[in-house]
Amino acid sequence: MLSPPTQLVEAARRGEPGAVLKLICLCQPNLARFARRTCSTTEDAEDAVQIALWQLHRRVGALRTVAAFAGWLFRVVERECYRLFRRRKDTVSVDLLLEHETPQVAQVPQDLRLDLARAIEQLEPPYREVLLLRDLHELTAPEVAQQLGLSIEAVKSRLHRGRTQVRETLIASGYWLKDGMPKSNAASSTVASTFIED
Repeated sequence: MLSPPTQLVEAARRGEPGAVLKLICLCQPNLARFARRTCSTTEDAEDAVQIALWQLHRRVGALRTVAAFAGWLFRVVERECYRLFRRRKDTVSVDLLLEHETPQVAQVPQDLRLDLARAIEQLEPPYREVLLLRDLHELTAPEVAQQLGLSIEAVKSRLHRGRTQVRETLIASGYWLKDGMPKSNAASSTVASTFIED
């Protein structure tokens, strides 16, 4: 990759108007080429580049030195390619497992899925962002902390708060009895607990 002009990276770090956008436009083609060589699919490559550009937009001001810029951005793409590959492999494994399961595998009720989606949608952005990265995208707490520029303690705190709010919303929707025990519906309990168990 040809490194972007030092002056442009420095201007973006300082938050000068338009500098970050110019930097994104300049870096995108090189990141795309790197991602196509690194990721397992074209879709993963596109997703990895988007994540890297998003990180660039959010965190360029936190860079300690301009010299670290290119290496940092490529590591973001590389790490994202690996995460997407791992998730794709895990999904294939689960799909193969379910193909050989007995018909007793419980179907998730549509109303639970809708209520769960609504409960997550109602969260304030800081809690929703952490909860989705941890419980839906299955990132570890350190990975979430690094991606969002937070401490691990902050990630755990936001995750706990987000799960608590989702739990309270689902309780209000009738998915838990008053004594706090889940209803007997196995599918409802399993799906809900995926997002809200501490």
